[in-house]
Amino acid sequence: MNQKCFIFDLDGVIVDTAKYHFLAWQKLAQQLGIDFTPEHNEQLKGVSRVRSLEIILALGNIAASQEDKEIWLKQKNNEYLSYLVTMDESEVLPGVLPVLAFLKEKNQKIVLGSASKNARPILEKAKVIDYFDAVVDGNDVSNAKPDPEVFLQGAKKVNLSPEKCIVFEDSVAGIQAANIGGMTSIGIGDETVLNEADYVFPDFTHIDLNFIENLVNK
Repeated sequence: MNQKCFIFDLDGVIVDTAKYHFLAWQKLAQQLGIDFTPEHNEQLKGVSRVRSLEIILALGNIAASQEDKEIWLKQKNNEYLSYLVTMDESEVLPGVLPVLAFLKEKNQKIVLGSASKNARPILEKAKVIDYFDAVVDGNDVSNAKPDPEVFLQGAKKVNLSPEKCIVFEDSVAGIQAANIGGMTSIGIGDETVLNEADYVFPDFTHIDLNFIENLVNK
């Protein structure tokens, strides 16, 4: 049997928690007198929490002590977590569950590779954690995407080589990480933005299960 490792990013791929990140960052930015728009938010895709704060502070030309930054990071995360309290399986993006179920049925390895430090509770709330053979999140890695560390760790956890891995990502940094890691990259989102990916689909509802089967048998 052909066994591959299918690695999924979390935000914007399995669940749309990106909107909660945006609201939490926006609230902090407003508090600091910074106008933070959805366009600005695009710069934070696939980026760590610390780097995200630096980008926002740069928008407002704000210099801050490490102490202030720590307080704001904690504040943002608490705000974000408050949104997650009400989260349930309805938050799973359309088309994702059929793909996960198909991969499980075909005995393929399913891994989560995300910068989020809240990945496990989110998977539990969305009731999809049982699909995953391994979870690598922001608590396990020290290098942010486009460094491939998160995906390489995922491959290692299921004992498969990078060339047997297929990565689903919605950010440019994530696609670059998959490519640098020597994995097949599938972009979920805008083709013009994710043009470095091997394949791009607007969302999972556009992915035919025959396509997934071909990736398994490749």
